[in-house]
Amino acid sequence: MDPKHVKPASAAAQALGWIDETTRAISPPLQPATTYLRDPDNQFRSGRVYARADNPTFEQAEALLTHLEHGAGAALFSSGMAAATTVFMALNPGDHVIAPKVMYWALRHWLLGFATQWGLKVELVDPTNPTTLARAVQPGKTRLVWIETPANPTWVITDIAAAAEIAHQAGARLAVDSTIATPVLTQPIALGADLVLHSATKYLNGHSDVVAGALVTAKDDEFWQRIKAGRKNGGAIAGTFEAWLLVRGMRTLFVRVPAACRGAQKIAGHFASHPRIAAVLYPGLATALGHAVAARQMKGGFGGMLSLRVKGGEAAAIAAAARVQLWKRATSLGGVESLIEHRASVEGANSPTPADLLRLSVGLEDADDLIADLEQALAQA
Repeated sequence: MDPKHVKPASAAAQALGWIDETTRAISPPLQPATTYLRDPDNQFRSGRVYARADNPTFEQAEALLTHLEHGAGAALFSSGMAAATTVFMALNPGDHVIAPKVMYWALRHWLLGFATQWGLKVELVDPTNPTTLARAVQPGKTRLVWIETPANPTWVITDIAAAAEIAHQAGARLAVDSTIATPVLTQPIALGADLVLHSATKYLNGHSDVVAGALVTAKDDEFWQRIKAGRKNGGAIAGTFEAWLLVRGMRTLFVRVPAACRGAQKIAGHFASHPRIAAVLYPGLATALGHAVAARQMKGGFGGMLSLRVKGGEAAAIAAAARVQLWKRATSLGGVESLIEHRASVEGANSPTPADLLRLSVGLEDADDLIADLEQALAQA
């Protein structure tokens, strides 16, 4: 199968049509080996030396993700955080970087803590406003613009093409955390991004049983080689079984993500004017800020994530979450089961997340059942 001649859903379902040459198996074998035999003349003609850089189980997942994102290469990591922090550590102390005010909490915390102490000059801005972003970049000093769209946990939208133009004019690279959009809905490289990050733990795997991260690059350049060297030298590699499970998960990506989008859209519409809900945060609503941009750069849906702001504040939100029966009170997102979380409690002190916000990850259950469960939980408030 030539993946160039089939649609992305077909390429994903067949994992690029790979067949094991030895056994003719259609599912790849696991390769747990950590080291590889050297030739008698002391060479490594296999191309493999040590599994920290050369694990063949990584290659199918990386090849599939490269294809889906229209990139020049991909690299698996031990987690999304490992992938993200490796990008920033490939910069030099003193470099100016821009990141969004609304973003994944753990990375925000790391940037304002370790990265700043290490020497990066970190500036948090609102990239959903191109004018604000353009004012923040410093030509010749800003080396990286990092955006997340939709952004966790308010799901605000940043215009990737506009951000890419602003970054490139200043001589900076644009990195996009596209975990929520997935390559099913958005391909940031086609819109001008230089790097794409996925917390592969989430939608790429989709079954709440893998912790992994991934980066895709638009160019195999010197900076990409620094990132790959950082992965190898820092030991931030995925496990063999995790890489194998990731391929398994991506085979159903184009079935799971559209289903989650449909469920989220229905739930968001149902609660948009609910008497116990102060606001529904979902880019698929026509009234949402950034909806027009989302409609332009997200094809086939607006994601499976939404947030509800509950009237009555923090206490009412936590009480509602305590009463759900079908939704699972748990951290993470992107799995086949629907999750609900009072996000501010998880993030702790200094969290910018509103205290009345419940974050919802819509899975593959019937949307009417999920709505009914939320209704009964809110009715008891």
